[in-house]
Amino acid sequence: MIPPGQTAADPVPAVRLPRRRGIEFTLLVLAVLLCWYGYCAVGLARSGAVPPGATGYGAGLGALALLAHLAVRLRAPYADPLLLPIAVLLNGLGLVLIHRLDLQTPHDRAAGTQLVWSTLGFALFIAVVVLLRDHRLLRRYAYVSVAVALVLLTLPGFFTAVNGARIWIRIASFSFQPGEFAKVLLALFFASYLAANRGALAHTGRRLWRIQFPSGRVLGPVVAIWLLSVGVLVLERDLGTSLLFFGLFVIMLYVATGRTGWIAVGLLLAVLGAVVVGRLEPHVHSRVEDWLHPFASIDAGLGPNQLSQSLFAFAAGGVLGSGLGLGHSTLIGFAAKSDFILATAGEELGLAGLSAIFLLYALLVERGYRAGLALRDPFGRLLAIGLASIVALQVFVIAGGVMGLIPLTGMAMPFLARGGSSVVTNWVIVALLVRISDSARSQYDAPAPP
Repeated sequence: MIPPGQTAADPVPAVRLPRRRGIEFTLLVLAVLLCWYGYCAVGLARSGAVPPGATGYGAGLGALALLAHLAVRLRAPYADPLLLPIAVLLNGLGLVLIHRLDLQTPHDRAAGTQLVWSTLGFALFIAVVVLLRDHRLLRRYAYVSVAVALVLLTLPGFFTAVNGARIWIRIASFSFQPGEFAKVLLALFFASYLAANRGALAHTGRRLWRIQFPSGRVLGPVVAIWLLSVGVLVLERDLGTSLLFFGLFVIMLYVATGRTGWIAVGLLLAVLGAVVVGRLEPHVHSRVEDWLHPFASIDAGLGPNQLSQSLFAFAAGGVLGSGLGLGHSTLIGFAAKSDFILATAGEELGLAGLSAIFLLYALLVERGYRAGLALRDPFGRLLAIGLASIVALQVFVIAGGVMGLIPLTGMAMPFLARGGSSVVTNWVIVALLVRISDSARSQYDAPAPP
């Protein structure tokens, strides 16, 4: 039906979706203020005065957030308005917690280094948003990305093991964890390959019981890449990342084919692999024993280990926590700023603060899934779901280990924990999700049908 005053020859008006950049800016201001308040609260709790660097911290974080917001406003105007504020809030809270732990470990200061890595993460976020105009261009580099990923996974094997695992590359005082970058590259490869072969994966092959398996010719290449990457990680004793890659592969295969049988097969293989590796690999076996008997060291008169100290920290936090700067989670030891930083959050922010942190992660993952499902192209859909699943799997594996639900894996909590490679990689993930969400919404900003 033609509106009054308009003829059939007149151009059809475009459907203009709200860009919601004002909402994003407001949430960014709130995120920066919350982080600045946390920084001040730590200083007041430890010394009774606002720390002298509070103004610089708030201004620096605000400037980085503003630059990222301007990049999104100019290059991705239809992007989801929640992705960037959530990342800023988690990153800022991580800096506050690391600074708080630094005050009790003067021999091991990490907040300054983490701030440098966070700044690099912001810079890469801006670069991806500004330079990558269409996420579909990444599909051209699928096989290059998997080759680079395998090289990155192999390199730590030539360096000295740290805490029983060969996952670091150390050159003089500089170190990074290449597996963090490899996970994004493998997600890109999986998305490209599965999108190109989703029809054959879903409708060809043989049926075993109630599960239809794709033909080896179609499934073989991606399984070979996955087995090679996981095999390298197992040899390097990086069981946390190998578990993440396994879960990522199963999730993306399920999304590509729509067959729930892959979830059952994945869970079965995960349980079998965990049992075998847990019994045969001494480093993993010791972590399983610590998980099954977290207070055994106390009973033996050796004092609490890291896991038991973490459980004590959660218990001491109660519902509302002891307050920022008033906990004792430094008793956990050298991993308090990395693997076990969630225990500090649980002790000083309590169950309420910990629940809020988990809700932020859940919302970040949900918005990534939402952007992927709204896309029309299969590659972008799989890439968004794969990237969001990386964050979800990391949070589950790390939180479960620190809380004693599953054995420890030695990974870094996204944005929150100490780890330059991790924070930079997660900023790249958020940048890609911002670009994909912009494409998902802008595809509907088209002339309405007559």
